[in-house]
Formats: sequence, C-alpha cells, structure tokens
Amino acid sequence: MHPTIITMQEVVAKGDQTKIAPLLAQQVKFLPPTYFATWTGRDAVAAVLGHVGQVFSDFKYRRVMGAGKDWALEFQCKIGDLDTVGVDLITLDDDGLIETFEVVMRPHKSIGALRDAMNARVMKDPAFLKHKSALS
Repeated sequence: MHPTIITMQEVVAKGDQTKIAPLLAQQVKFLPPTYFATWTGRDAVAAVLGHVGQVFSDFKYRRVMGAGKDWALEFQCKIGDLDTVGVDLITLDDDGLIETFEVVMRPHKSIGALRDAMNARVMKDPAFLKHKSALS
C-alpha cells in the first residue's frame, strides 16, 4: 500500500489539519458529499478535513482498494446518532501527494447531518472563514 494512503488512514479521523496538510498536493481538489462544489488548495482542504474529523465519531476505514495513483477507502462512522458509510476516492500525483479527494456517502439523511454540523463549526472558526474563496 502507498505510504500516503497508510498515513492518511492514521490522521484523517483525528481531525488534525497540521498532520493532514503534508499529505496534500499544493493545488489539491476536495469534492465533499454535502454539496456540488470543489475546495481547492492545501490549506483550505486541510482545514475542511480537520473539521470533518471533529464531526465524525467512531470513524474507521473498513476496506482499502487500489494501486498506484488511484485508491478507494471505504469507511464507516457516526454523525451524531446516525450511522454512515462512505468512500474516499483518492488520486495521488507524481510525488505521491493527494491530488484529488472525493467523498461519497450514504444514507442521504447523514449527508444533511454532516452539512449542518460542518456549517455550525466552520462559521465559528475565523481561521476557516479565510478559506471561503477556495470554494468553487
């Protein structure tokens, strides 16, 4: 398994953006499950993933599939009292950094709960608000 994928499994669930950032390419693109938009840039994506790690509980990766640059990591977690299953679709660049990070989840109700919990967190975080321009 690729070292970036191994490390990512260890740090994403902890929500520590300082440990997530070094795994990301400078112009990483993050496609969240909560809306049809893309976050671009290492600092912004690390901030988003840091908050996600604080919203999810009982997070664990169940299966990891892939090779080379393309990976799919199936996870399960709770968002509040809702059970959630999802997949992180990851593409690495030539340097082994995360170039694209797309998340798909189910059930629909948990996606709404994630959106609400994330909005409540990030709107109170002045450091996060500076990254709003990274959303397209």
